[in-house]
Amino acid sequence: MIKAVIMDWAGTTVDYGCFAPLNVFIEIFRRKGIEITQEEAREPMGLLKWDHIREITKMPRVAALWEQKFGSRPNDRDVDALYADFEPLLFASLRNHCEPVPGILELVGRLRERGIKIGSTTGYTEEMMDIVVEEAGRRGYRPDVLVTPTEMPAGRPYPWMIYENCIRLGVYPLHHVVKVGDTLSDIREGLNAGVWTVGVVLGSSELGMSEAEVSACPPEELKRRCEEVRGRFYEAGAHYVIESVGKLDAVLELIEASLKAGAGVPAGAAASASVPQGARHA
Repeated sequence: MIKAVIMDWAGTTVDYGCFAPLNVFIEIFRRKGIEITQEEAREPMGLLKWDHIREITKMPRVAALWEQKFGSRPNDRDVDALYADFEPLLFASLRNHCEPVPGILELVGRLRERGIKIGSTTGYTEEMMDIVVEEAGRRGYRPDVLVTPTEMPAGRPYPWMIYENCIRLGVYPLHHVVKVGDTLSDIREGLNAGVWTVGVVLGSSELGMSEAEVSACPPEELKRRCEEVRGRFYEAGAHYVIESVGKLDAVLELIEASLKAGAGVPAGAAASASVPQGARHA
């Protein structure tokens, strides 16, 4: 019943915690004399990186600091200058952040045994993904299709990358497609495309913790943080939220049961009162 699963890259299938771009965003603003927080750097995660930088400059605190230092609010020329610093810094470190997340290789094996195709979308440019695809491939992760935002009219939250995945994979209708990601931009992308949309908590940019930090975190504190992320995903409209990407199978079974019952893709979690709470928390 499910024909394709389309997954994000950093924070979902590779780069646990999505750390590759994080420090670079912080550094390019620091070079301009502006200190941004990790939370500010992560908030637009999942967007095309130029768009991501622009969204940071629009944040009221950041914009006020910029105006205080430079005498005017940041504009697109300032974003261009920040991005000019961003690319070389990211390229210098990207190869060190391509390790597949725990459980993804096994999940891909199970999906392929069921005849489900594997697509992918990203906030990285095509040139950035040349590095990520090569390094992740060496470690065993190779989706069937990759579409980058620089190949499309626009990146997330627009649905174009998902549509292009479906074209290249030859899958239709869209209610037989599942999008999986670790950011609110991923959720919006999936909803805008009209496909089933699933958020991943552990390893996500939304949680923002490394594997070591997750292991060291007191259980009650980790549970609280995970529930906060889960809540943000559902507030954004996710149909389901899973603890880790390796647990996607249970959600696929629930979706296929809905499809067999004749259901289409609901508008989002807020409009999905019929989805059992326990099932949604698979």
